[in-house]
Amino acid sequence: MGALLTSASTLMCPHGGTVAITPGQTQAQAGAPIVRGTDTFTIAGCALSSATPPSPCVTVQWVQTATHVKSGGDLALNEASVGLCLAATQAPQGTVIIAATQEEVSGQ
Repeated sequence: MGALLTSASTLMCPHGGTVAITPGQTQAQAGAPIVRGTDTFTIAGCALSSATPPSPCVTVQWVQTATHVKSGGDLALNEASVGLCLAATQAPQGTVIIAATQEEVSGQ
């Protein structure tokens, strides 16, 4: 079981962009609101500029969530979750990096 992700978790795109998390619910908490794959994840500061035209990562789409833990009716995210960093064109540009999260509450 991996630690659950919260709105205070540190996530990044593979090109150094910072992921801002906007939780859709705030009741279920593990120090901060537990986040779900259906919440909003926006990316700022992506350095990807090798594409023509440059297409930095702007959002995260989660393709694997926790399998048993729900928060607010939707599946929560944990350290084993997989998110794709997407350009404005919705083209995947790599997987999100989970750099830090809380360690007190975990789930599968």
